[in-house]
Amino acid sequence: MANSSALIQKLWSFCDTLRDDGVSYSDYMEQLTYLLFLKMADQYSTPPYNRKISIPQEYNWKSLLAKSGMPLEEHYFILLRELGKGDTILGQIFAKAQNKIQDPAKLHKLIKMIDAEDWVGMDTDVKGDIYEGLLQKNAEDIKSGAGQYFTPRPLIRAIVECMRLEPMKTIADPACGTGGFFLAAREYLSKQKLTNEQKEFLRKNTFKGWEIVPNTQRLCLMNLILHDIGDIDAAPPIMRVDSLLTKPAELFDYVLSNPPFGKKSTVKITVEEKDDEKKDEKKELTYQRDDFWVTTNNKQLNFIQHICSMLKEDGKAAIVVPDNVLFEGGVGESIRKTLLQSTDVHTIVRLPSGIFYAHGVKANVIFFDNKPKSDTPCTKEIWYYDLRTNIRFTMRNQQMKYADLLDFIDCYNPEKRHIRRETERFKKFTYEELIARDKTSLDIFWLKDDSSYDMENLPDPDVLALEIIENIESALAGFRTIVEMQTTKDE
Repeated sequence: MANSSALIQKLWSFCDTLRDDGVSYSDYMEQLTYLLFLKMADQYSTPPYNRKISIPQEYNWKSLLAKSGMPLEEHYFILLRELGKGDTILGQIFAKAQNKIQDPAKLHKLIKMIDAEDWVGMDTDVKGDIYEGLLQKNAEDIKSGAGQYFTPRPLIRAIVECMRLEPMKTIADPACGTGGFFLAAREYLSKQKLTNEQKEFLRKNTFKGWEIVPNTQRLCLMNLILHDIGDIDAAPPIMRVDSLLTKPAELFDYVLSNPPFGKKSTVKITVEEKDDEKKDEKKELTYQRDDFWVTTNNKQLNFIQHICSMLKEDGKAAIVVPDNVLFEGGVGESIRKTLLQSTDVHTIVRLPSGIFYAHGVKANVIFFDNKPKSDTPCTKEIWYYDLRTNIRFTMRNQQMKYADLLDFIDCYNPEKRHIRRETERFKKFTYEELIARDKTSLDIFWLKDDSSYDMENLPDPDVLALEIIENIESALAGFRTIVEMQTTKDE
């Protein structure tokens, strides 16, 4: 059996072959997902597993192996259509599936390549790492836009380490992307000594997610299956729906999320024009929720309100948000005040630039615990960790690693969170100090930004170029925020 890195390279190199036929990275990931799923389902249906899999014999993995040339292409087309029926994980993965590999010979070669590996027999972590590695490569393709659904795995791992997750508790993500938070949570919980009941709960009942983009939901479901979360014929743990539309039907112990960074929510509608022509237009979407503190079309602020509505009374949350959430006036100020009043916002991490595939993104992680209703503010103090000032990463040559987050985890002190000490990068601010700030801004920094370089020790030219791009794009994002705020005010 090939090791994970070699198999990743083998599968990914075949994508370069398909690109000559117009198959994009995202299209390739789709086709891999369909074929991997069928291969694993076939293996699970045979000894020693002998699971009953609801895939008709005429559309199973062996039916693909038995054909080649044009008969294979025609059969694959029908197979994708037929398996996309139903509400199970099987139906959701194949929903509206299409064959993007138009050359039957190359499709046959890919099928043979996948068939050569014992996917079910692989260790869960190995096959999971293979798929995660492919998702990472897909995210690196900036043109595809796949990176917006990919949160850096070292950051996710650090967040999960700080949360101190417990077995037999539920974990939700209202914008789950490809499932990064779920996989890190599963890995963390699997390292504990679990009973059989706890293992079964982890596999079938722990996770619940929402993802609005169909292909991303498909990738997430496959990612979970490869990591032994969920059953092929069971209801999917990931819903393909806009999670902001309705109140949560259930409450959760933990919510971990990195919602999309766009500010305004939009919906595509089709309008009639002259001569019966139709045109797609985007309209701003405002969520009318009576459980929200304020009504706004700001997507980020809506996610904060939604996540608070998802938590049990003693639930805990960690959410990645862009800078504007910490300082924006108007409804932003109102939401921050309510958040400080109704929850214990105890930790904020200022993240460095250069760790997301979208250039110019400046973000933070907010950790907070839900609390029972109180006449006094639940937040007493917030500890800030500055991982941004004078710290630089790039996605190409200097990616952030888990080791870069160890000092933050040490300062957070997960085992005894209420016993902390200040350091150069870790400072405490009281509720009284925060509420007295203009617009209750939570955007706080204290370290001197030494942006000048020693001329004898300049970074590589590509690093400098990327920093310039990120600074320009960050400035543009700031200007857009100001324009949008003014437009909303005028309206």
